[in-house]
Amino acid sequence: MVRHLFALIATLTLVCQAQEGTAAKASDHSDLAAALAFELQPVGVMPGGWSGGPAGTIFADDQVFHGGRWSARIERHPDSPGNFSTITKSIPADFSGATVELRGFLRTEEVSDFVGLWMREDGESPALAFDNMQARQLKGTTEWKEYSITLPLHPEARQLFFGVLVAGTGKAWADDLQLLVDGKPVGDAPRVDRPTTVLDRDHEFDGGSGITLNELTEVQIDNLATLGKVWGFLKYYHPKVTSGERQWDYDLFRVLPKILAAQDHTAANAALEQWIENLGPVALCNACATLNEKDLYFKPDLDWIANPALLGSDLSQTLRSIRDHRLSGKQFYVSKVAEIENPSFDHELSYASLKIPDAGFQLLALYRFWNIIEYWSPYRDLVPEDWTGVLAEFIPQIAEARNAESYRQEMLALIAKAGDGHANLWSALDARPPAGKCQIPVTVRFVNDLPVIAGLSPADPLRPTELSVGDVITELDGVAVGKLVENWKPYYAASNDAARLRDIGRALTRGQCGESTIAVRRQNEQLKLKMTRVLYAGNTGPLTHDLPGPAFRLLSKDVAYLKLSSVKAEEAPHYIEQAAGTKGLIIDIRNYPSSFMVFALGSLIVDHETPFARFTEGDLGNPGAFHWGTMQSLKPEQPHYSGKVVILVDETSMSQAEYTAMAFRVARGATIVGSTTSGADGNVSPFALPGGLRTMISGIGVFYPDKTPTQQIGIVPNVRVAPSIAGILAGRDEVLEEALRQILGPRAPAADIEKMAKR
Repeated sequence: MVRHLFALIATLTLVCQAQEGTAAKASDHSDLAAALAFELQPVGVMPGGWSGGPAGTIFADDQVFHGGRWSARIERHPDSPGNFSTITKSIPADFSGATVELRGFLRTEEVSDFVGLWMREDGESPALAFDNMQARQLKGTTEWKEYSITLPLHPEARQLFFGVLVAGTGKAWADDLQLLVDGKPVGDAPRVDRPTTVLDRDHEFDGGSGITLNELTEVQIDNLATLGKVWGFLKYYHPKVTSGERQWDYDLFRVLPKILAAQDHTAANAALEQWIENLGPVALCNACATLNEKDLYFKPDLDWIANPALLGSDLSQTLRSIRDHRLSGKQFYVSKVAEIENPSFDHELSYASLKIPDAGFQLLALYRFWNIIEYWSPYRDLVPEDWTGVLAEFIPQIAEARNAESYRQEMLALIAKAGDGHANLWSALDARPPAGKCQIPVTVRFVNDLPVIAGLSPADPLRPTELSVGDVITELDGVAVGKLVENWKPYYAASNDAARLRDIGRALTRGQCGESTIAVRRQNEQLKLKMTRVLYAGNTGPLTHDLPGPAFRLLSKDVAYLKLSSVKAEEAPHYIEQAAGTKGLIIDIRNYPSSFMVFALGSLIVDHETPFARFTEGDLGNPGAFHWGTMQSLKPEQPHYSGKVVILVDETSMSQAEYTAMAFRVARGATIVGSTTSGADGNVSPFALPGGLRTMISGIGVFYPDKTPTQQIGIVPNVRVAPSIAGILAGRDEVLEEALRQILGPRAPAADIEKMAKR
């Protein structure tokens, strides 16, 4: 249930982090109004007071403007670097208020993807809050119009980043921006002095951990695995850590040399015991936290702390005492998002300036991710492999990584082990194989586990004319595709194979720029062709399989069609009014919804209050425990649609799309048609990893009212239909055709069905 422009969010994170060193230490808003109006003198071609990129896509414009003498122009072409361009500015968040708003005028010309204002609030962890205008689908050609985005001002925010972006190709202009706090200029907002934490005071390892490794022994790996589990347990259970008295990342580096030097498990456990003793005694509590087993989904996995064979009797007793004398309430490194209840990972520093290799910080990345899954993943019980075994497996792989590229690749492989489609190394997806910035400009989709060319843009001058829709790719540069896929799978994080193959298909033809070879099977013919990989803005193919054109239309007098990729929540009653009198409404969720439609539209298709989902939530007083939470229901509202509802899903249906399908399927007589969805549901909880890396996890568990799971399984269709190679070759939409048959009946003329479903 989250906006899936992960690559954009992650890259904006890096853009912002790159500017952190030059951000003002205190607010000085004397030039801010002029910069927002783009009336400061340009620096070269760049608008005065702004940064951004990539180079060659950002310009100060004195020919097209809304007011004054200048505007900012973002201009992207098919050969422009990256997938988007942005202008960026930052100010300290040293003001108080409830909301912060970025408002301004935008104009567009032939924009292919979208244009948007964007804002991000950072604290010790980046991306405490983030928004852009992707859901509004501002693209194409439009005249000047004022837009705005608003964020709640996060109490942990220390820096505010904002700007304008263009994704895809085209031109956009921005002018006369305003930055408002509670509706007033930011310069008029009350100033605040933010309290400091131990993270502001402990700088011992700012320059590096000082840990270097060659080749770890089996004893060292075992001891490091125990350290990783103990460090994570103490992070969420020891009062000196949960109260924020310790820079726990740096405390790891203080004990690491002793663990690495230990000759056996006994010596390592003794070092851990001394380390914990140095934290000070744990006071006996009068009101210790207890585990309420009512509505308990699963308990913390803490049997290991009572294992003297692993820890020795002294260390085991110490850890059990800490567990038994824990306090309820606040955690320093994690809190819960108000109303939603997914975890917010606070104070997780990104160490963006870290120089790799640094074995200590690399181990920290492993321990941080591993323990967040261990204590805060609602789907810990669904991790495909033994999670403790994964920790031991990746200690040498991550700690011994010798450069940034191998470090990122090993982190990708680690994250993939969690089996959570929301968890990925979103800031470094380009580290996944295949390597290269160029691609054969085709859209590839796996059909029956075969990579099929599903799209060629007829108007694209880069379109390879030798290839045809329906071709099955069998080899790339002389290597069988099946072998490539098996080699690449470990680096593609996903909840299930449908989502994994979706992502591999989008990257399949990527590689080094220049000449390559491709072998395809075209019906009964085998062809080997020479191709040219090119820099190509549209190379990954769409993340939608819905019909082109408007969000709503009548396919016939009896069938209404609504795709959620471009809907507006406020228009939901109007869509239903237009569909009135039809036999059936097809809701196409083979996409990501542009607006949150669960209640806006769902309430108009049910005729009585109907539960559709229930959640599980983590427990701050018992880290690692998850309890059954609230039930979600749809309540009927007017205007009501009384016809048959058919919902379309496939592998592009992920997160909010899946949650929406769960809700809509409870309408009386509703039918879901399609194939396996991505199996990743639950509001996401992002966090940073050392080296300026970004990831996230599904933060709450999402289940059907009867507690049937959705994670990894996805939304199971009532009628299973997947595209066929023959259907793709013929340009048919077989999923939509089946939806039409569900409404019009099996005797409806096939020619009429195909005509209505034609793209």
